[in-house]
Amino acid sequence: MSTTDTGTKTITLTEGELDPYVAHTPTRRWLAGPGLPDDSGLLTFEALRVDGLRTVADSTGDPDRLPESLRDQLVIGALRGPAGAEAESVLLDGATGEVSTTYFLHDRPDLMDRRPLAPSLRTLTEFVTATEEMTARRGQFAAYEGRFGPKAVTEASRQLRTVFEEGTGGEVPPFWRMAALIRPLALIAGPPADSALTLDLSARLLDQEFGQGRVVRFEDVDFPAALTHEPTRRFLRETGLPEDGHLFQLDTDVPLPTLAEYYEDERPGEYTDELPDTADHLIRLGHLIEDNSLVVDGATGAILNWSEPEATLYALNTDISTLAFTLWLLHREKTIDESLSHALTSEVYDQLATTMTQTLSTIDPTGSAPQGEWHYWTELFQDEAGGVL
Repeated sequence: MSTTDTGTKTITLTEGELDPYVAHTPTRRWLAGPGLPDDSGLLTFEALRVDGLRTVADSTGDPDRLPESLRDQLVIGALRGPAGAEAESVLLDGATGEVSTTYFLHDRPDLMDRRPLAPSLRTLTEFVTATEEMTARRGQFAAYEGRFGPKAVTEASRQLRTVFEEGTGGEVPPFWRMAALIRPLALIAGPPADSALTLDLSARLLDQEFGQGRVVRFEDVDFPAALTHEPTRRFLRETGLPEDGHLFQLDTDVPLPTLAEYYEDERPGEYTDELPDTADHLIRLGHLIEDNSLVVDGATGAILNWSEPEATLYALNTDISTLAFTLWLLHREKTIDESLSHALTSEVYDQLATTMTQTLSTIDPTGSAPQGEWHYWTELFQDEAGGVL
């Protein structure tokens, strides 16, 4: 096996390493020639680089219980999970060249199955490249640099979907269908001219998404003296936040209280000793599920999650504009899913959760914490049992 570096690292295999696993001639040529990217934001072939070719049967402790269709599949990599964690394993059929995914269920290998990913390694590489170029607005998507808004989202989604349809004869696997529907949503808004906040989200966009009268806008008299961050004040006045953001309920009782005032007035005697030292400078905007409060740092505009069960502050969003984008993204995903008769959430919920997390992270890296660190949106997106998405 060799790793070459021509701007991006690739993994190639020798003829000896391909035998006896890969009989499919075009696949052998691809692995010996162009090879596979060593890593990407969508998937990783670290397993191939470290372990070489190995079968699913070789990778489980009880191969006799595996379905026959899985035993000889080759483990070559993994999809990226939230916060960089690996999720499903990527499999290669050495006889046909088809690529699929599976979850390893070491305790119940008899329940393992496969999900289609791409008809060939060449197609898989093309799909990964197209998705990453759309995200970075380069290559075949370079024309979208500097373009934002609903029209840019629609056109980028259509272009990405065309790439996937042409590569699969119209039978687009769920992973790529979600990529075409969800990932272009990051183009809905660009940075404001003054760069005071991350995004220039318009009031009209929120009104259209949540409905007239369901977006709350505040007046200066509603803000406590502790809210000195003018960009946040202006956003709350002019753009506002949805009253019901599905996972967030805006506090419409005005004036907005600091976290200290909220407990003093609404829940006296609770968390008296556990509140953070900055409680007088944290403004409570509303309620998150599972006993969490959404607060904004009055001086910096940072959006934080106050967890009552843990009596701990966690980073939630970079600022008020990326919070609004998160709520808009959640609502848009649900609207798309309903238009598809809930095909997204019923087919591959885990892949949808990853797609949503990665799409949010392209706008707001707050949720891209190192693996193992807790983040509210990341955790909630993955809550299939709770039906969050």
